[in-house]
Amino acid sequence: MNEAGSSETSRAGRPGLGALMRDQLLHEAWSRDKGRGLGPLFRLIPFVKAHPVDAFLGLAFMLISSGAILGLSAAARWVIDGGFSVREPGALARVFLMAGAVAAVLALATGLRLYFLFKLGERVVADLRKMVFRHVLGLDLTHFLKLRTGEVLSRLTTDMSIVEGIVGNVIPVAMRNLVTLIGALVWMMVVSPSLTFMVLLMIPILLTPMLVMSRRLQTLSARAQDRFAEAVGYAGEGLGAIDTVQAFGQEDSVAGRFNGAVESAFEASRAQIRARGVLSFLMITVIFGGMLALLYRSALAVIVEHSLTPGALFQLLGLAFLAANAVKDLSEVWGQIQKASGAAERIVAMMDTTPAIRSPARPEPMPRPSRGDISFENVRFAYPGRAGPPALDGFSLHARPGERVALVGPSGAGKSTVLRLLLRFYDPDSGTVRIDGVDLTRADPAEVRARLALVAQEAPLFSGSAADNIRFGRPGATTDEVRVAALAAQAEGFLKALPQGFDTAVGEQAKTLSGGQRQRLAIARALIRRSPILLLDEATSALDAENERLVQQALHEAMHGRTTLVIAHRLATVLEADRIVVMDAGRVVEEGKHAELLARGGLYARLARLQFTAQAA
Repeated sequence: MNEAGSSETSRAGRPGLGALMRDQLLHEAWSRDKGRGLGPLFRLIPFVKAHPVDAFLGLAFMLISSGAILGLSAAARWVIDGGFSVREPGALARVFLMAGAVAAVLALATGLRLYFLFKLGERVVADLRKMVFRHVLGLDLTHFLKLRTGEVLSRLTTDMSIVEGIVGNVIPVAMRNLVTLIGALVWMMVVSPSLTFMVLLMIPILLTPMLVMSRRLQTLSARAQDRFAEAVGYAGEGLGAIDTVQAFGQEDSVAGRFNGAVESAFEASRAQIRARGVLSFLMITVIFGGMLALLYRSALAVIVEHSLTPGALFQLLGLAFLAANAVKDLSEVWGQIQKASGAAERIVAMMDTTPAIRSPARPEPMPRPSRGDISFENVRFAYPGRAGPPALDGFSLHARPGERVALVGPSGAGKSTVLRLLLRFYDPDSGTVRIDGVDLTRADPAEVRARLALVAQEAPLFSGSAADNIRFGRPGATTDEVRVAALAAQAEGFLKALPQGFDTAVGEQAKTLSGGQRQRLAIARALIRRSPILLLDEATSALDAENERLVQQALHEAMHGRTTLVIAHRLATVLEADRIVVMDAGRVVEEGKHAELLARGGLYARLARLQFTAQAA
């Protein structure tokens, strides 16, 4: 039986300050209309600084390529004013060679710029993905109760791709255009200050549409990303339960839900594209209108006033076009930067989310060697956000080292909650949980969990080989140790019969195996862990009668010398326990051996009578 909740509570049973702060963090992390500032992008700076060579070379070649683009305008002037006026082929060749050299520098610098900056973007995103995924794995279960797996994956894929583009392309393009704009204006001032003044008057006109529509573009971009994340979430749910979907014949219903989300994402993207199209229309209209005005004034300077040479006119127009195009590109890049800021904000929010269950600043060390002593002292715990009575209410239990304790009771009695608190997936609202005398809230969760081995009711397995799944319990285990664990779990027989034996790939979630085979593989994974405490939550529920008998025999040997807590609805599986603890409404109501509890005629006797009567029928 699995019991879960959805938010945090204080030890007094009501929402505490820490819980409210965590809920606010979650709300901020996953709210959809974000990205109102560029602050999140600055959080990427440490990742960029971690690769200074790529960053420096990328920026250096960017400056060189920008300078070469401006140099082409001077090269064109040389050709027009110098090349066409000379009569010697050698002089003409030198003019064109100089222009060709500028073009060669531009080509080389552009290629190297793209290589180093794209490489930097890939490297930053790779580092960021690893850090975020590791951080997400360390979050407590409360966070995952509010999130769909597809949404998390969307942040690790879609948003990361946007960030990759911003680091390797968008920001460098913005910087290049800014350098080009400034360089073009400075050079224009040298060529013709009066005509440069006209260009300067055009810049505010170009910037106005960008500033007016940037917020609109930002909002539409965030909405489009969020609708896509919802669609991915629906797809993940449907594919994750594909057998259930097909069993109930709900393929069309699930597909319809996904289709609706995709259409919503399309409409949001279309609104964003429409707004960007309007912005581009305005920018191009203003640019070419200004260029025509500038061309007319420049033509007068050449033809009537004779204050400019044809080459200077060509250079001036080229520089003006570069400046205007840089402004237009900056307006488009600004929208991409806003989009990336929203993506970066969601990623940063994930990194900033603090797990409720974490190691204290100075954790109390666990005794070595571990004895496996377990103690619950008047524990009260309510699942966050769950209405009704608490899962545990005044629960006390002491399991001595090496003792086998069975927890039985009706559904909702709190049995699985006991294991969850031992694993420190949650902390109690009041009371104390101890292992080997150490309060778990004062210990490092990783050190606590290292002393526990769990076989859950539905023990997930992973893609890879059967040996990989067993070795998941202890990555450093040898091949012989893997085989010994499989033998103890009665899994060696079917594993040896697989095409590649222990090295056979079992597929995603080991779906190529039967339910009983998967459960025995999970038991082997727990046995190889060599932990002093063994937790069995309906560990044999997926086995038939024959396999259950064999696994029970294996578990009987595995329990030797280990403190074991066993949860089972089928009372026949707990008859050999040293002690049976009967739970109801989060409390211990009876304790004793099977025969003793039957003789008392209490809850255990009633459960046994109902179960054995049903089996007989």
